[in-house]
Amino acid sequence: MAPYVETRNGGLYVSGSRVSLDSVVIRFQQGHSPERIVESLPTLQLAQVYGAIAYYLENTAAVDAYLADNDRRIAEMIPPLSEADPVLFARLNTAMREL
Repeated sequence: MAPYVETRNGGLYVSGSRVSLDSVVIRFQQGHSPERIVESLPTLQLAQVYGAIAYYLENTAAVDAYLADNDRRIAEMIPPLSEADPVLFARLNTAMREL
């Protein structure tokens, strides 16, 4: 594992922090500069962000698969509104049709 990324509790984290690698990578994918990432994640140092980005660039396929798996697991945990609150879902559907 790279010195700036570590595995804990089944997840990838910026070493020495509680910040997930996801948090850095998603911002990087959105076009944020390392300096801007540090502004939004002030517990990280600039070198840690560069290290996390380097890790991502060296392991893009594996990290992208990891992110997709996380997204899938989150989606499975959250039931669709039609199941969670059928009454609200029906009201929203009716309102959308009336627009």
